[in-house]
Amino acid sequence: MQFPVFKTKIKGLDRKFNLIDPKEQEEYFKAKAGKEIEKLKEFLKENSFIAYFLGKKNSGKGTYSKMFAQLVGPEKIKHFSIGEMVRGVDKELADSKRKKELINFLEKNYRGSKDLKEIISALESRSTKTLLPTELILTLIKREIRNIDKKTLFLDGFPRGLDQIDFSLFFRDLIGYRDDPDVFILIDIPESVIDERIKWRRVCPKCKTPRNLKLFPTSKITYDKDKKEFSLLCDNPSCKNIVMEPKEGDEFGIEPIKKRLKKDEELIEKALSLYGIPKILLRNSIPVDIAKDYIDDYEITPEYVFEWDENSKKVKIKENPWIIKDDKGIESYSLLAQPVAVSLIKQLVEIFNL
Repeated sequence: MQFPVFKTKIKGLDRKFNLIDPKEQEEYFKAKAGKEIEKLKEFLKENSFIAYFLGKKNSGKGTYSKMFAQLVGPEKIKHFSIGEMVRGVDKELADSKRKKELINFLEKNYRGSKDLKEIISALESRSTKTLLPTELILTLIKREIRNIDKKTLFLDGFPRGLDQIDFSLFFRDLIGYRDDPDVFILIDIPESVIDERIKWRRVCPKCKTPRNLKLFPTSKITYDKDKKEFSLLCDNPSCKNIVMEPKEGDEFGIEPIKKRLKKDEELIEKALSLYGIPKILLRNSIPVDIAKDYIDDYEITPEYVFEWDENSKKVKIKENPWIIKDDKGIESYSLLAQPVAVSLIKQLVEIFNL
């Protein structure tokens, strides 16, 4: 897949920004995409849109949508994870009262080729690797979004199969939600980056914001002397320094999900070939030999190394260059989330003719 390299370097802007620091991150976005952010804010006062995020697992869909929401107004954006929705259904089935309410809704709203009793049975005994029927997914989405005020939807996890690509083209009509513009957001990322993202991922248990101990830390790090472990503290003010946690199984990296990654790549290729729906192309990596012409050094993902200073009783942070090989074997830099988000913002402005 050929994703174009997006230029975020601005001639005459020589300031370096520390993108770990929330205040400097805010100033970075104002400098790099301030006008575009204001245009989107104005647009979202009276309008909304539906975005389908397509990217390999752990390609940053949640990070980019949360970052976008923080910039234009969290009250205007709803990040909607199909995976989280299905896991919520699993919990409902384990509660007799909630299960009855779920079945009542499905009996009134489900339409499909499979018998509803068969689907309920499959739900209760299913493996997490088993994909649910598309018609059921659409019905469950309808149930969720009926309680959402008019907001922009970032759909993460739909479409998930090649058949769902066709459904997504008519999603607005099928759900009967509203006549909003829609757009595919396609993410290209090397598997070597995904592997490191998974192994070092940390998530806030309260606000669910994902970060990375090695590649994308927060501004606050703590050290446990007994365990000899460094931990990230969520720097969302409302979370009050909650310790961010790893997900179970993350230590295995991409090995358990290689088949899933291949399927995700097929979905992106299929979406690229479609006509009639705008596409935003987000690229995570850039070849080393052309990087200086397109991006600033501080926009490149470094490898962060932490040391405990016994004298100052503080954690010291060191940054090392991090060069990876992309899926074609080309030496590349991985980009931080912020320049990718700038690309998202500017392409949205162009698509909506703002």
